[in-house]
Amino acid sequence: MRSLRRRPLIAAVLCCALAALAAGPSPDGGDGGDGGDDAGGGVGTEVARLYQDAAVATQRYEQGRREADAQRVRAVRAEGLLDGQRRRLGALHEDLGRIARAQYRTGGGLPMAARLLMADSPDQLMRGQHVLATAQSAVGRAIDRSRRAEARLVADEARTASAWQALEKRTAELAVLKKSIEAKLEDARSRLQGQADASVAAGSCRGAVRLEQPPLDGTRAWVAPVESYQLSAGFGSDGSHWAHRHTGQDFAVPIGTPVRAAGAGRVVRVSCGGAFGIEIVLQHPGGYYTQYAHLAAVAVDPGQQVLAGQWIGQSGTSGNSTGPHLHFEVRITPDMGSALDPVPWLAERGVPVG
Repeated sequence: MRSLRRRPLIAAVLCCALAALAAGPSPDGGDGGDGGDDAGGGVGTEVARLYQDAAVATQRYEQGRREADAQRVRAVRAEGLLDGQRRRLGALHEDLGRIARAQYRTGGGLPMAARLLMADSPDQLMRGQHVLATAQSAVGRAIDRSRRAEARLVADEARTASAWQALEKRTAELAVLKKSIEAKLEDARSRLQGQADASVAAGSCRGAVRLEQPPLDGTRAWVAPVESYQLSAGFGSDGSHWAHRHTGQDFAVPIGTPVRAAGAGRVVRVSCGGAFGIEIVLQHPGGYYTQYAHLAAVAVDPGQQVLAGQWIGQSGTSGNSTGPHLHFEVRITPDMGSALDPVPWLAERGVPVG
């Protein structure tokens, strides 16, 4: 059963786009591979940069879409106010028409002198005439006010509609930009994974990809190994791609996703080849180790000290893998066979996943 957990890439989005830095060689010996220059560093940093660009473009697109939706609501509201104003103006016109018709039926079509001669009570006629004139004047003023209000509403409606259309156009442009970045990212991810597969086939790691690190939260001793993910295969589950039971927790993420050190520690292994493909093992205080497997690239060297949340590599689908994901293990030794269930282990350290 798959469970879902999403976390926004807040820190990564707010930091500047990642730039490619010089790639250093791995130390001689150990599990660090051939120690040559990082031939794949350019692709790795390109993926990291595009990964961030895509996140920023998505954020801007969503913000633009929300603003366009809000402006559309204002345009509809202005249109509703204008319709109401027009209805009120029509009602005033009808009132004026009724007054005119009533005046005509009561002799309003005759000259005033004739009506005075024919009236039973000239005083009453004069009072009625005054009331009628007052009513007509009031209706006329109301119509004038309504017309001025309608003119203002028409101008407001035009401005609101224009702003809405401008936002819609900008949102469409952002959607095109977002799609273009995602297409470039997909291509770069494919090239990165191709280089990872070549490294695994040769059993020799490329040099570390030097990634510009995001700001770290020094208040947290432990973090999840990736920020945004879907949980897939869990600890102890059955599967056709491992010999016995699953020894870690899988985090389904796209190729090139930055992988973080779950806690501060030292890199004790960087290796390429075998079922785990490209993997990193960290040693932490307290006698625990964490493993990060099926990577597309590494960003650390053996013996290097790392901090909680530091980017140590990029996810992939190298080795015995059916799709892009990070295989994460917690162990009591650096070697396979000593794994603990990482989900409750992280939860005990204030990092809920699942």
